[in-house]
Parts: sequence; C-alpha cells; structure tokens
Amino acid sequence: MTWAARAREAAEFIRRRADRRPGAAIILGSGLGALAELVQADAVIPYQDIPHFPQPRVEGHAGRLVIGCLDGHPVAVMQGRAHYYEGYALAEVVFPVLVLHALGAPVLIVTNAAGGLNRDFLAGDLMLITDHINFMGTNPLIGPNEEELGPRFPDMTQAYDPELIRISEVAAVGARVPVRKGVYIGVSGPSYETPAELRMMGRWGADAVGMSTVHEVIAARHCGMRVLGISAITDMATGEAQAPISHEEVVATAKRIEPEFVRLVRSIVACLPH
Repeated sequence: MTWAARAREAAEFIRRRADRRPGAAIILGSGLGALAELVQADAVIPYQDIPHFPQPRVEGHAGRLVIGCLDGHPVAVMQGRAHYYEGYALAEVVFPVLVLHALGAPVLIVTNAAGGLNRDFLAGDLMLITDHINFMGTNPLIGPNEEELGPRFPDMTQAYDPELIRISEVAAVGARVPVRKGVYIGVSGPSYETPAELRMMGRWGADAVGMSTVHEVIAARHCGMRVLGISAITDMATGEAQAPISHEEVVATAKRIEPEFVRLVRSIVACLPH
C-alpha cells in the first residue's frame, strides 16, 4: 500500500469521528501541548487508534489528535509527535503530515522546543522560523516518489511561507508577545550536541537547534501545504561553558513559555486567511 493510500485510509477513519475540514493543522512540540485543551473538540483521538499513525514515546508528547474549533476557527491539532530517534523510518515520522493534508488542511503550523544558538537570544524566547538546515543525514522523500503526493524534486526556496511569517509578526504585536526570527537546524538526536557541534552550527548561520520539524516541513511542502514554524527556545546552546542539559529541563522551560506560546498561536490562527 502506498503512503498516499494509507493517508487516505487514516483520514477516512478520522472523518468518521469528526467530519470537519481544518483551516489549519498544528503540530505541538515538547511541553507545548496545552493549546489542544483550548480547542472546542468534535473528537479527541489517541494516535494508537488511527491506522498507520506512529506513537510518540517521549515525555511531553500526549499522542492525541484533536479535531474541532479554536476560537471559532476549524483546526486539527496534534498533541505531540513521533521522532526519528525513536527508531521510526522518516516516512513513518512524516506520515501524520500526509494525513493532515488528506483531511484538507491548507496550512501547517509546526512547533518545537529548541536550543538557542544565537547569542542574542534568551531561554524563554519564541522564534518564527524563516528557513532551516537539514542536518539529519537523510530526507523523508528518499525512495520512489508518489506523484499523487507531489513532484520528485520539490522546491524549498520558500519552505516557510513569507506571508504567514508577516501575518504572525502582526499577530504577535496584537497579542503582545515578543518574537524573534531565525534559522532552525534539525539534527537526528537523541544525544544533545557537543560544544564543538554547537559552535559549528552557529557559524553556519543557524539560530536554533532541535530534533524535529525539518522532515515534517519537507513532507508538507512536497504535498503543497503552506508552512509556518515556531520554536520555543528552552535553553541556550551556544557551545560555551554551560551546565549539562536534560530533557526534563527542556520540558519544564517549555511549560514556562507555554502561556505566551498559546496566546501567540491563538492570535495567528485568528489572523489566517480562512
């Protein structure tokens, strides 16, 4: 069975629970799941119930799909994600993006917790992603191309939609949430980066580093979705002398940022063209 056929099967299963076309799909990263609780839900579906859906196995990822309305706007919200470092093939990791596309969502808002490489950033900042560097060593589109999903060689010159970034900047002002802008670099994990690696990434022009997002964005652009990316900067990872970092600390900082993050995303969704 092709991935497109599996996505249709999963989408049909979801429609039997909640037949609503989302105006935006949102993937919530580590410690950022509270937004899903604000959705007036038609259905809350555990990932394990959805055909072919990968299951997250990491703290801070609830593993539920919420279909409904956020402040009156139809959305599909993924409360957590599976990661490449959990042992899944990248095609499995990005499969939920194909399902969100099959549900009819034209826009993907992808979020993550990330380490700050830019020395002007602070832990607790929110960053609109303007571009990314794929340093995961692989690509989710490797293998036979499914023309039903998109072209063999998708363009990535505007992977993060410039209009959505402009809308988000305006929404951030309205929500009184300061935002940064910058480049996200995706690594495979699960080990955190060495100081030498962090210094190298900073010299490359990356502003934040994390273990997700880039492959989801590639898959979304392949099938024609418009993408907005938001990183919650949970720690500073500049490669200078610093205390050891743990996932528990990352999740705790993300939880601290969460109220501003929720306010920002709600404002963005309200400003999207519907």
